[in-house]
Amino acid sequence: MGDVYADPDVISRLLSESRTWAFVGLGDNPAREVYNQARLLQRRGKRIIPVHPSGNAVLGEQAYTSLADVPDASEVDVVGVYRRAEHAGAVVDEAIAAGAKAVWMPLDVIDEAAARRAKDAGLDVVMDRCPAVEWSRRH
Repeated sequence: MGDVYADPDVISRLLSESRTWAFVGLGDNPAREVYNQARLLQRRGKRIIPVHPSGNAVLGEQAYTSLADVPDASEVDVVGVYRRAEHAGAVVDEAIAAGAKAVWMPLDVIDEAAARRAKDAGLDVVMDRCPAVEWSRRH
């Protein structure tokens, strides 16, 4: 993989210029890493959209059961793919179909084929990086 999906300029732009992040896999369990990442970005002024099969509100935000159910999904700047790597490709395909602008796959979520599909569709892609770590490096 190298650093092809860890371009510092893309990471900086997504962290500084994005407004809306849809977190796929974000449920109401504060013990999960996705919860901590969403809360961090929310505290940094980002709007978060929880996407989880339960549909339960998280961090004061209405949740949706899939990206396809998110109203105006094309206004989502970044889709955080907080699912196991074997499920990441399906989420990336949903992000592409929804018109999202970028996908971010956190540490250990690696799917080269999905990343290529997203890139080929014109999305920015970050893979195998932690938003919190990257935020602390840039701010």
